[in-house]
Amino acid sequence: MNAATNALDARPVYLKPPIGDMMLEVIVIPVSDVDRAKDFYSNLGWRLDLDFAAGDTYRVVQFTPSGSSCSIMFGTGITAAEPGSAQNLHLIVSDVEATRARLRDRGIEVSEPFYDAGGVFHHANGDCRVDGPHPKRQSYGTYASFKDPDGNGWFFQEVTARLPGHDAPLPR
Repeated sequence: MNAATNALDARPVYLKPPIGDMMLEVIVIPVSDVDRAKDFYSNLGWRLDLDFAAGDTYRVVQFTPSGSSCSIMFGTGITAAEPGSAQNLHLIVSDVEATRARLRDRGIEVSEPFYDAGGVFHHANGDCRVDGPHPKRQSYGTYASFKDPDGNGWFFQEVTARLPGHDAPLPR
């Protein structure tokens, strides 16, 4: 690994020439009860883009988080994945504590804020996890987590300044 790929303030490096834009559009979330999932994601305040059914064996529901250009999709007959098996899905927010409070006000169980003392991204097994917001409130440094009714796992991460080369807008 070279310094350009190991420094937070370094510009991103293409290891191969890009072949053109590839924009992440949708992530399929496996659920066991489509209507229960629809209620849950609606309660997050996400925009309902689509609820389409063609008989009893095929239904597609799509939601888009506020401010996001990527959507989630769930339904009947669209994935063979086990309900609850989608993990480590990430959302960025401008203020973890404010977002956490708003979600809790809507009855959604959310972890306490935490940060990872060992790096720039939380460890999957919880190693180096420290309760509370990042002591310097470093951008990308503070997280909280929640699960949908099937156990699909989400993190939200506080981002107040983008890394060099990342042109996407900041969350409001």
